[in-house]
Amino acid sequence: MQKIKEKTKQTVLRVKEDTELLAFLAIHFNGKSRNALKNMLTHKQVCVNGKPVSQYNYPLHIGDSIVINTGKVHLEFKHSRIKLVYEDDYLIVIEKAEGLLAVATDERKEETTAFSILSNYLKHKDPHNRLFVVHRIDRETSGLLMYAKSREVQLALQENWHENVTERVYYAVVEGKPEKTEDTIISYLRQSKALKTHSSDADDGGKEAITHYRVVRSNEDYAMLRVELDTGRKNQIRVHLQTIGCPIVGDKKYGASSSPIGRVGLHARTLAFKHPVTDENLRFETPIPTKFNALFVKNKEK
Repeated sequence: MQKIKEKTKQTVLRVKEDTELLAFLAIHFNGKSRNALKNMLTHKQVCVNGKPVSQYNYPLHIGDSIVINTGKVHLEFKHSRIKLVYEDDYLIVIEKAEGLLAVATDERKEETTAFSILSNYLKHKDPHNRLFVVHRIDRETSGLLMYAKSREVQLALQENWHENVTERVYYAVVEGKPEKTEDTIISYLRQSKALKTHSSDADDGGKEAITHYRVVRSNEDYAMLRVELDTGRKNQIRVHLQTIGCPIVGDKKYGASSSPIGRVGLHARTLAFKHPVTDENLRFETPIPTKFNALFVKNKEK
């Protein structure tokens, strides 16, 4: 992979011991006065784990990522359907709500998407800013999603996807319970003209798809699975779980007969990758949706 030249207007630091933000900045910028450091905070030039912070005594913990922007001021991002998890000069990681498209499709070109929301956010900072799709998750799926801020970073991530991305974990709530508590599903997937993905055990010209799962919780009616991907085919998890007789709850398209939580029970929980510019190993994890766990509180677990 070709190394991308870093920009100089941003400093990325990693917290090595618990402390407070101003004390941390004072150590790393010992040539600046406390007033100068507080001014940086006031003008939203300091981000902790992707979020601008102005509180000088904000608590820091080991492993926190600190980004110092010495160029343009960060704008705080707020949206009801997107949570900003991480942002630097090169990429953005978000947590997307279910029901929101990651990017426009031929069928839904005019619909508001995570891509359009983030693009508007970046253009408010600078009209020349652009956003690029790195990967996608289904409209019905909630969870972690990454975008690039340049074509160069996009290609660096996509062309070395399996080398860069070290962990992609989903949590799924399914009808019934798999016969095996842990297994790997391998098949060939192809999409029909009706835009539905079909699975075949034989190589019929489709793309090979590999899904690993493990049962985490279960009761008489449902099971929660931890799912990890070796490949990233469209609707892969949904069709693979259908093939073992355990469709994801709420997923009528792929065989579900119930919708106990009012949504498709699939969440992209963990995303870990090597930063294509800084070479830093980044790992992000979101909580399992409350509705997923509530289903097992209401129904006695086995």
